[in-house]
Amino acid sequence: MNWKQLFSRALAADPERLHFAAHSHHLWPDAAYEGHIAAAQDALELADRKWDKIMGPLWREAQGHIASMLNLPDPQTIAFAPNTHDFLIRVISAIPTRPVRVLTTNGEFHSFRRQMDRWSEDGTVIVESVPPDMLVEKAQSGNHDLIFASHVMFNSGTILDDIEQLATLARPEGPWVVIDGYHGFMALDTDLSAVAESIFYVAGGYKYAMSGEGICFLHAPPDYAPRPAITGWFAAFDDLSLPPGKTGYAPDGRRFLGSTFDPSGLYRFNTVQKMLANTQLSTSLISGHVTTLQQQFLRRDPLPDMRLLNPLDGKPHARFLAFQGSIASPLHDALGAQNIITDVRGDVLRIGFAAYHDASDVERLVEAITGN
Repeated sequence: MNWKQLFSRALAADPERLHFAAHSHHLWPDAAYEGHIAAAQDALELADRKWDKIMGPLWREAQGHIASMLNLPDPQTIAFAPNTHDFLIRVISAIPTRPVRVLTTNGEFHSFRRQMDRWSEDGTVIVESVPPDMLVEKAQSGNHDLIFASHVMFNSGTILDDIEQLATLARPEGPWVVIDGYHGFMALDTDLSAVAESIFYVAGGYKYAMSGEGICFLHAPPDYAPRPAITGWFAAFDDLSLPPGKTGYAPDGRRFLGSTFDPSGLYRFNTVQKMLANTQLSTSLISGHVTTLQQQFLRRDPLPDMRLLNPLDGKPHARFLAFQGSIASPLHDALGAQNIITDVRGDVLRIGFAAYHDASDVERLVEAITGN
């Protein structure tokens, strides 16, 4: 089983390419292309008036899709931005104490880690980094203003199972809990209904939402961070009744907005969601397909000298397999020379599976690795 027909444009653009980096840059389905064209068409036809559509029905539709997938009680807690880093700096800006005491894991993405390193240099933050399995214990100390952790660790595929425990520690006055869901959103069935009132959740469309760049979102719990210090004029909605000299904010997730942005990601996201609904292609269905392909790959045992960091154990699993070993980088390069796209981070080779793969693709990958 596969859904290659939904990705006909991307596959036809390079027929010899074997793309096993869906966890990094997911190939666009045809629907994403169609959404991109729709964004351009509206810009041509509506000009200035396109923003009435973008900030109206298009915005609400995207909020509705996300709220449905995450089981959030109120779609209006969701805001959009070009990247999750924009949300990180706005959340930090809303914390009144300095330096901000941050607890995080040692498996976070480069962008977050780099920003923490730089803020540590100038005294904006004090960071404590621990292995994921120690996070809850450290968080219970009560010595932190912000707890930041990924739902799925980008390098190893380790899944954080402690979100509800972390949520019990969150308070509007601090600490705040931020979950980076980028490698979990639309890769794992995720129900945030029990924690929606107390955690922030960020993710985006570049990976498993199949929508390309520029479409990231934040769920901001009510009563938390009402006035981010880093702000743009799009966050000023609903403040017209305020007295002069008072900086107002929207009462919902829009308080985290910045300024003018490229809206094409919203179009792509919504058209991809319609495609999934029309084909009855759910997160769980794709995940089941991916698991079958991962099992096929592992049965062939093409990497006996590498350590699998995230073995299949019958539980929810990342959409990629992470293999650690000294040959990670040269193997990545050797596969790339054959137009087989994987991903390497230091000594970890990541192989990502998707709806556009089938059993024959896995066999081609195995043969390229083993030489037979």
